[in-house]
Amino acid sequence: MRLVASDIDGTILGHDGKISDRTVRAFRACRDAGVELVFVTGRPPRWLHPLEEQLGHTGTVICSNGAVVWDLEEDRLVSARTLSKDAVLEIRRIIKELRPAALFAAETLTGFYLEPGFIENGSSELLAEFTPAPLARTLAADDAVVKFLTIVREGTPDEFLAEVGPAVGHLAASTHSSPGVAMLELSLPGVNKAVTLAEYATSLGIDAADVVAFGDMPNDIEMLRWAGHGYAMASGHPEAIRAAGQQAPHFDDDGVAQVLEARLAALGVKLP
Repeated sequence: MRLVASDIDGTILGHDGKISDRTVRAFRACRDAGVELVFVTGRPPRWLHPLEEQLGHTGTVICSNGAVVWDLEEDRLVSARTLSKDAVLEIRRIIKELRPAALFAAETLTGFYLEPGFIENGSSELLAEFTPAPLARTLAADDAVVKFLTIVREGTPDEFLAEVGPAVGHLAASTHSSPGVAMLELSLPGVNKAVTLAEYATSLGIDAADVVAFGDMPNDIEMLRWAGHGYAMASGHPEAIRAAGQQAPHFDDDGVAQVLEARLAALGVKLP
């Protein structure tokens, strides 16, 4: 175990915005033992404060499902893979033909743009600061979109993905990470967590066989398959569990911490 790569939401971070003390201790023990840590998330850079405030992490974070690499210590962009405005509007057109009630939002390198109705009243404090407006008007020609979002109010995310994914596959990679909301996350074709994590590991001279990865949702599937030791949370999505080689205990039981403690013990590392 030379590198630990972990998803954030539903894997180490709960709905209350907290990372358990046991999980914090396990990550710190990894760091003290010389194990590299990288967090691989669907979140944008502006939502990484739990890593800084609760874990004291100051290293690299792979954001937006692999589209962005962010240096947390220097608070700067390292690299990005982006969709053009034209591609976004064409994806929107195709999805609208399939699901006329679909609504959209776009995460760019410089901001976040959402259509009226994308969030229901009071449903997201994190997005309350943004003013809804039509994307065709708010997105500039040179805006670089790292993640395009679409949501419908009926059906499941799996059903929505099965319908939309094949229709826009020539323009975008699609996935989802929200268990209770039919919302899809679309990126440049070929972009996912595994691709960017593999590049990062290679830059450190670390092989996949020495990577331990944790995740819980479909946007983690490629990463869990790529890592030499991929663990899906027992509380995770069935597809993620099927994709992973191994299973971590339930989130509520500090599953990530349990696995890391056992692996550190096998290396002869004593936890405090």
